[in-house]
Amino acid sequence: MRRQLRFTGVGGQGVLLAGEILAEAQIKTGGYGVKAATYTSQVRGGPTKVDILLDKDEILYPYANDGEVEYMLSTAQVSYDQFKDGLREGAIIVVEPNLVTPNAEDKKKFKIYPIPIISIAKNEVGNVVTQSVVALAVTVTLTQCVD
Repeated sequence: MRRQLRFTGVGGQGVLLAGEILAEAQIKTGGYGVKAATYTSQVRGGPTKVDILLDKDEILYPYANDGEVEYMLSTAQVSYDQFKDGLREGAIIVVEPNLVTPNAEDKKKFKIYPIPIISIAKNEVGNVVTQSVVALAVTVTLTQCVD
């Protein structure tokens, strides 16, 4: 069964790395995983998106299908607003509540979970750089997309 997930943020937050790790985890378990990244020419601070496709069968087209993305994690408002299109109705969205505020319409359309990923990385893990790994832990827990 094909899974379509999306991570969004700004350059430097590690969303591309998280997508790469998740795709690689799928490959390590004997399946197929690809990531397709979108980002601006800014090295840091520009909107960033990575779509991750996971499947037990070979993936011939590496981009998510509009309206079929089932999960999104967002750590920046600009990226949340820009890349929420393409999610299916009822999709799970995890937001960093200190940085992303979904509107009322989104709260009705999607299952939104405010999880302070950056605070967890900084205060509980002890290093804000680990926010990508915290995001992966949240993603795998909520979606069960990889073992």
